[in-house]
Amino acid sequence: MKIGFIGLGNMGGPMAANLAAAGHAVAGFDLAAPAPAGVTMVESAAAAATHAAVVITMLPNGAILRAVAKAVIPAMAPGAVLLDCSTVDVASARDVAAWAGAAGLGALDAPVSGGVGGAQAGTLTFMVGGDAAAFATARPLFEVMGQKAVHCGPAGNGQAAKICNNMILGVTMIATCEAFALADKLGLDRQAMFDVVSTSSGQSWSMTSYCPAPGIGPKSPSDNGYKPGFAADLMLKDLRLSQEAATAADADTPMGALAAALYATFVEAEDGAGRDFSAMLPRFEGRGQTSS
Repeated sequence: MKIGFIGLGNMGGPMAANLAAAGHAVAGFDLAAPAPAGVTMVESAAAAATHAAVVITMLPNGAILRAVAKAVIPAMAPGAVLLDCSTVDVASARDVAAWAGAAGLGALDAPVSGGVGGAQAGTLTFMVGGDAAAFATARPLFEVMGQKAVHCGPAGNGQAAKICNNMILGVTMIATCEAFALADKLGLDRQAMFDVVSTSSGQSWSMTSYCPAPGIGPKSPSDNGYKPGFAADLMLKDLRLSQEAATAADADTPMGALAAALYATFVEAEDGAGRDFSAMLPRFEGRGQTSS
């Protein structure tokens, strides 16, 4: 399949390389990132989109997605599919899908879970919104880039699934870090804490698969000085998207709002920028109820 790939950074680069390694002809464009293995770089987003059966975008935010969509949609052949793998606001995803549909194109919003490691290994999970025909066209590409693709319904529903999932993740990671810090002050050994919670009603992915306590549970970023697997900055982005969506939908999400506020403080006023989102644990370790 001929593929255009726009946005070749830490996530997009390895995704494009995996497609090229699987035998697809990939034309790539990025303002700064180097060419991934097997990808032919071109001079513009529109050039990457020309003659492509599927155009994939992996971009930082909704405003950039809108700008890129306006550039590539006129260059795309009727019947081609615009597949956006960015994590953006639901409104941007739905607007871009409407523009694509008006031009006779298919459109999918397909944000991912799995981080840079998943992109490199081809084990991402895709949460996909859009029509069934476009999903069928893109399915072979999902199978190369990931291990699972879930069709969540019409346009925008992929983004909705991603931000709801990550709102849960942000809240549960904070609770897990708070609990470890409390256990420390109560004299409860961390391994004992893990052994109890990982097989009890407090169990969560944050505890058993991505434990924020170094040396406890499977290897995680906490065992590597909290160098990011999933950066706190990105968690803050996703939590803010969840709150934008909650406002637009008139949904009451007090825990999501508090998690967004805590990560904003951690990233923007403390030392969380550039650290893994599980580095909330050392933050809470050094704090008490009287901390400012």
